[in-house]
Amino acid sequence: MRAIRLPPEIEERLEALAKATGRTKTYYAREAILEHLEDLEDAYLAEQTLERVRRGEERTYTLDEIERDPGLAD
Repeated sequence: MRAIRLPPEIEERLEALAKATGRTKTYYAREAILEHLEDLEDAYLAEQTLERVRRGEERTYTLDEIERDPGLAD
């Protein structure tokens, strides 16, 4: 279980949404987290990949290189 503190204006908006829809504030908090978690994971993984590229541990490929590889241009 997590407890989070929200600024009053966000808490009020969340409360109004919950009342208007008959759902709980927890439901909407969970939905918001799930909606953005994938974006946060993608950003973190992209940063990690970029660091590996900068250190020379991983390389990038041009579109021409990929298209020349048999089977990838289809």
